[in-house]
Amino acid sequence: MNQPHFTYEADGQTLIVHLPEELDHHNCSGLKYETDLILSENYIRRILFDFSRTKFMDSSGIGILLNRYKQMALSGGSVAIYGAGTQALRILKMGGILKLMKLYDSKEAAVTG
Repeated sequence: MNQPHFTYEADGQTLIVHLPEELDHHNCSGLKYETDLILSENYIRRILFDFSRTKFMDSSGIGILLNRYKQMALSGGSVAIYGAGTQALRILKMGGILKLMKLYDSKEAAVTG
């Protein structure tokens, strides 16, 4: 079985998190740990979550998004999402995430947004 992995990209004060095909309780603790580390070592004002590969997300995924939203809001930053397909969009809507975070169609729009 392939281990899902996250990749990260810095663009100035923006952290782009490329999510794997599945965002669930098995890998969310790794995402939380890794982003905690990145955020503690860098001055990040904005987090962009790239959902372009994500086909499945459970409540743990919603939890990590909410956690990062709260963390960034406390420091005056923001969180946004791009590349979400039909399945991910349905879950993001049901979880109330789209009421808190801006949704973009593409990486380019998200980075410049």
